[in-house]
Amino acid sequence: MATQVKKASNRKSPAWRIQLHQLPLGLRRGAASIVEISLVVASALVPYSIGLVAKSCTGTWPCTATETVPLNPVLANTKDAIAQTLAVPRRDTNQQVPPLTNLLWCAALAAPVLVVGRQLYLLGKKGQTSPKRSLGVQVVTESGDPPGLIRAVWREGLGRWGLPFTTAYLIWRYSGAFPDLGILLGLAALMWLGENAIALFDPERRTLHDRIAGTFVIDSATFTPYPEADRGIPLRTKKPVTLEVQSSWSEADDQRHEKVTTIVLSSGSRGRKLNLWYWMRQHPGTVLLIAAVSTMIAILGTFVGTQIYIQNQANWRDAKQQNNKVFLALVNQLSQSYPYQIEERRSAILALARLEDSRAVPFLVDLLGQEVAPRLIDTTQQALVSVGPKALPYLQRLNLALQKDEALLRGSALEERQLIARRLGATKRAIAKILSIYTTQIQNTDLSRTNLDKVTTEPAPFTLVLDKTDLSRIQFKGANLTGASLRGSRFFGAGEDGRLGTFDDWIADLSGADLKEANLTDAFLSQVPLNRTNLIRATLNRANLSNAQLVGANLSSAKLIEADLRQAVLENASLTGADLGDANLTKSNLSGARLGKVRAVGTKFDFALLTQSNWQGADMTEAQLRNANLQNADLSSTKLTRANLSEAQLQNAKFRNANLSAADLRGANLEGADFQGATFADAKPRQPDQFIQELPPAASSARVKGVDFSKVKNLETKQIRFICDQGGLHPRCE
Repeated sequence: MATQVKKASNRKSPAWRIQLHQLPLGLRRGAASIVEISLVVASALVPYSIGLVAKSCTGTWPCTATETVPLNPVLANTKDAIAQTLAVPRRDTNQQVPPLTNLLWCAALAAPVLVVGRQLYLLGKKGQTSPKRSLGVQVVTESGDPPGLIRAVWREGLGRWGLPFTTAYLIWRYSGAFPDLGILLGLAALMWLGENAIALFDPERRTLHDRIAGTFVIDSATFTPYPEADRGIPLRTKKPVTLEVQSSWSEADDQRHEKVTTIVLSSGSRGRKLNLWYWMRQHPGTVLLIAAVSTMIAILGTFVGTQIYIQNQANWRDAKQQNNKVFLALVNQLSQSYPYQIEERRSAILALARLEDSRAVPFLVDLLGQEVAPRLIDTTQQALVSVGPKALPYLQRLNLALQKDEALLRGSALEERQLIARRLGATKRAIAKILSIYTTQIQNTDLSRTNLDKVTTEPAPFTLVLDKTDLSRIQFKGANLTGASLRGSRFFGAGEDGRLGTFDDWIADLSGADLKEANLTDAFLSQVPLNRTNLIRATLNRANLSNAQLVGANLSSAKLIEADLRQAVLENASLTGADLGDANLTKSNLSGARLGKVRAVGTKFDFALLTQSNWQGADMTEAQLRNANLQNADLSSTKLTRANLSEAQLQNAKFRNANLSAADLRGANLEGADFQGATFADAKPRQPDQFIQELPPAASSARVKGVDFSKVKNLETKQIRFICDQGGLHPRCE
């Protein structure tokens, strides 16, 4: 039998809240979830966005501060952890930010934690977060009480978010969809909706996270808490109760008469919980037996483990003492033998290379830096090659030291300079051979500022040849690789996950390196930093440089035939005299680049950023420049025959004496462009007996139909006549 509880209310409620509370409970519950998510996202997104603006406008008004500080370590570690989890590639290596950005990003990291903590506290203590309270939604346990903090964390952390998102992540990570973030977001949304959609098929309208946490979601406007005496008794064990809330309202006295809803709570029972202490009291003999056996196993295990550890330590000490004796004996042999005792010294050097002693490699490298006999220098070099990658850091330091010695001894005796050159050549050969032989075993080797340049003179001729070698795990920042042969080599490779474009990608750093006259034909340099790199007269035919960073790089007279430079950044780079025939520079950034006398026949520059670039004397026959931005570019004396400039931004560009015959200018913006002396069509040669020159053929005429020339500069009369005849727009056209 149901019990009716009537309640009269004179309390005023906002109209919007009354309307919201009239919506179905399921709709209000979903709206509350969306608002909760929005609050968390906004708390992080707002300070992060402001910090990003502060970082990008450093040094400009209103961001007048120019000083930068290292990125907060907590932020850096969080950034790396998120990127590694979501397989986001590392592109921004700049860890210097303004102080304001550091502060705002720390706030973006802390604010969501505070918002989530506050909402969980409210949910645990009152059963309602702020959005749930506004929408009349409440979470209670079986006994009608608020869920409590632990249960609230369990409900939200595991059931509502942890389980669906973890399932989505595992499917994404191991189903072949990795590393597409769009698929991950779609899977996460589907799992989240599916977890909530379970309520539609549940007779009690409970979701999975409600069942996991043992909670119910009810309409707070119709719920009356049980008396204090009934607290703690599960709802399912109480008698069925019908709560009917009625109230009256009129415009005159702010009272309302309205039947809200009816809640029926069915009866039930709960199983008895297991009590470990009760079981132990009922079975004391079993408990004592288990305790005794466990104690004996622990004592025996400790004894055996101790004996094994003692024996291993004794064996390790014996081996170390033996290696120490051998090492000292070999060092003593090298110290006492005379320089002309070549064979004895060679044997000792080779034996040291095979010795498992951490002091052997540094000693051999020091020996290489002091040896005078050419045969022993070669032997030491071979010994270090046999050691493998662990010799590279020591060889790199010796290489740097010998570079300084070579610079200091330029005016010294020839014999002394030749000795330094021979030692330096030995380090180059050792490094080159290790890179060639142990490619797969090299991890994050730093060869910055190492001298590996080409030498053709005696006594130590050397050419770095690493064709078709994976060098993606090597850092060559500021290294001297002049004349190196790196045909088909890879400088960007997949990491441990075997997929390109993820967090653990291996990317070599060639910033500031000297690659003058180097051969990089078919090399894979996508994503690689090449800022301020010297590539004068380098060969990069068919090389993949997509998304590469070439800010301020020098590519003068370089060969880039059929090279892939899509979305490459070449700001302020120099490509004077370079050959870009059939290269692809779609969406590349060449702002401020110097491209005088460049050969760009058939080159693709579609959607490229070419503002303030200099092309004087360039051959751009049949170049594709659709939708390119050439504002303020200097195209004087360029050959743009049959070039496609449709929809291009050509404001204030200079076309003085340029050849635009058969070029397509339809849809281009020519405001402020300078066409002094420009040719729009190749004139047909006049015969000796021909008095009147014929009009140029249509095939050689620039396509200017519908193009607005009203705001261009320095047009001559014959140019205007041509524009008008071809359907162009100009105030002097009839």
